[in-house]
Amino acid sequence: MKQTMITLGNFFFRFRNQVFPFIIVVLFLVAAPSSDFGGSVTAERVKDLVALLVVLSGLTLRATVIGYAYIKRGGLNKRVYANDLVTDGMFGVCRNPLYVGNMLVYVGIFLLHGDPTVVIVGTVLFAFIYQCIVYAEEKFLQAKFGDGYLAYCRDVPRWGLRLANFAESTRGMTFNIKRVIAKDYSTIAAALIAILVTEIYRYAATANRAEYGSYLLALGLSIAVVGLATAAVSHLKKQGVFRERKTLYEPQPGDG
Repeated sequence: MKQTMITLGNFFFRFRNQVFPFIIVVLFLVAAPSSDFGGSVTAERVKDLVALLVVLSGLTLRATVIGYAYIKRGGLNKRVYANDLVTDGMFGVCRNPLYVGNMLVYVGIFLLHGDPTVVIVGTVLFAFIYQCIVYAEEKFLQAKFGDGYLAYCRDVPRWGLRLANFAESTRGMTFNIKRVIAKDYSTIAAALIAILVTEIYRYAATANRAEYGSYLLALGLSIAVVGLATAAVSHLKKQGVFRERKTLYEPQPGDG
């Protein structure tokens, strides 16, 4: 079973940028977002607030990881790869902190959608996919770094956050907000657009959607603003505004 999951993990690691959006679109086409959670509009609003907080927590975790110790995306040629074993920053708190952040973002988006099938199937499916990816990465890392990696695994949990390690693992490090913007702006933009599109889907699918014309227009304009902001950051990045003097870490698994 584990070997099969490793094979799947290598596949998903290589094609995640294509497979993940496809899965989300298919799930969202299964049912329209809920408009009254448990038959209560108030409960729906509370559920949406919780969902947004979950998304925010995921983005905050990702920002914390990248701000202290960034690992380049995609491995090598879209395959699991690492030159060095990075254990500093948030990688001293959790072995896969970026994946935990990603899962929080996905769970928040599914919860915002609200349909029980989407929430349950989406959460379980993505959790399984990430476990497969992690198994594939662990096989590579153990083969390359041997006892050093096994010792790291004993000290740092795979999915949990051992926050007691944070002070020691970030000692002497400085949080780099420019790196966060440069490296994670596309993820932040994608999360915002997913939230806005889900909200548009929710009200556009209602029988009385004409009543929400102004709100739908505002949501559409918000997507345009996010798109423009993303393009602006991309332009500034190409101009070297966010360029760092040196790269501290080589490509390694653990990014999402």
